[in-house]
Amino acid sequence: MSDNLIERISTALESENTLEGLVRQLLEMLELVTNMESTYLTRIEPDGSLQHIQFARNTRSMQIPEGLSVPWGDTLCKRALDEGKRYTCDVANVWGDSQAAKALGITTYVSTPVTLADGSLYGTLCAASSAHRELTERSEQVLQLFAQLIAQQIQNEQLLKQLQRANIALTAASYTDELTGLPNRRAVFELLPKLFAQARNNTSYVLIAFADLDDFKEINDIYGHESGDDFLRIVGERLKSGVRTPEVIGRVGGDEFIVAGIGPGELNEALSAAQAFKTRLTSLLTGEYQLHSSVINYAGPSVGAVAVNPAFTDHDIALREADMAMYIEKERRRNAVLDDSSQA
Repeated sequence: MSDNLIERISTALESENTLEGLVRQLLEMLELVTNMESTYLTRIEPDGSLQHIQFARNTRSMQIPEGLSVPWGDTLCKRALDEGKRYTCDVANVWGDSQAAKALGITTYVSTPVTLADGSLYGTLCAASSAHRELTERSEQVLQLFAQLIAQQIQNEQLLKQLQRANIALTAASYTDELTGLPNRRAVFELLPKLFAQARNNTSYVLIAFADLDDFKEINDIYGHESGDDFLRIVGERLKSGVRTPEVIGRVGGDEFIVAGIGPGELNEALSAAQAFKTRLTSLLTGEYQLHSSVINYAGPSVGAVAVNPAFTDHDIALREADMAMYIEKERRRNAVLDDSSQA
């Protein structure tokens, strides 16, 4: 193998980060080494149904169309693999019944499998000509080397995709409450500034509701932790089904949840909307719950809802105001229960 070819291969490996970029350079080099009219890479469906011409280089009269798909069982590539005859300069006599070879006018054909590390067949690296071409030992070595380089690039890209998917999954998990599937505290505190920015651009108020699940400890103590988990999961499902786009929703504590959204642009309307916000969330979380081992009729959470002007209030201050409103509501509910008990 000449120093010039080795240098070109090294340059291609260093400069190309994609399978297509690398293959196209290798096909050009393969054409020069083999003196063939067409060089191409094929991909075979995992179920062995079809062979696709993935990338092709055609420089003379013969045209191997890129993107062509043919039944794998009827290809020269499969015959070559099955018969262990990967090169011939007399296709008409060796595989004279091949309609594809006749249609394309192939006289000389050579291919080598592109096999991945797990032993699976990805496809084939091929060269073809309408003229009689002798295949030198050097050309055969280059063909096999290129197939190995392509297989390595494919595996590198597959590994990169796996790592990207894993990273996406890990990122999603780090922003998601495992039990309820809602955004967690970290996610909420990243989403709220974006919501506030959007509201400022729209000159709208922001509505924030802080919900605390009253008597959750008693549910755990009386019915057990499995039922307590069921209760929290149902709360999460109800919140997910009941919120509206683009409202921010999340679990920020053991029994504490936040819902925030964009409200009207006028103060009085925003205050009315905050009250309606509170009523909607209270109603959403009040009522019958089918738990692990029993059914309970839940009296509802304590919900504090506020309307804030994002031009003058940031999300941290707004959350403190909503939290304070929630504690005022919790105290009101507690006093109402005491009054009912004393009257009874």
